[in-house]
Amino acid sequence: MSALNGKQRRALRALGHSLKPVVQVGQEDLSEGVVAAVDEQLEAHELIKIKVGQGAQSSRHEAGEVLAQRTQSELVQVLGRTLLLYRRHPEKPKIEI
Repeated sequence: MSALNGKQRRALRALGHSLKPVVQVGQEDLSEGVVAAVDEQLEAHELIKIKVGQGAQSSRHEAGEVLAQRTQSELVQVLGRTLLLYRRHPEKPKIEI
């Protein structure tokens, strides 16, 4: 996936502001189940929030980078313990940036 420029990141952050986290990373850390759930949500929504819980073994930045790499998505923002990931739908994109 091509890297997002600053203007695109700002637009996605604005869209993501009102979203609620749809996946939570907990004690199981970045298990296959968590990666599969993130992948499934990206397929359905393109832009998602992920909450990194206190019990997670990975740091929030590390978790964001690993999830982005394993799901072929872009890490748009890390704010507190919340990650914002984006992956354009290959056939029917909902978000135009």
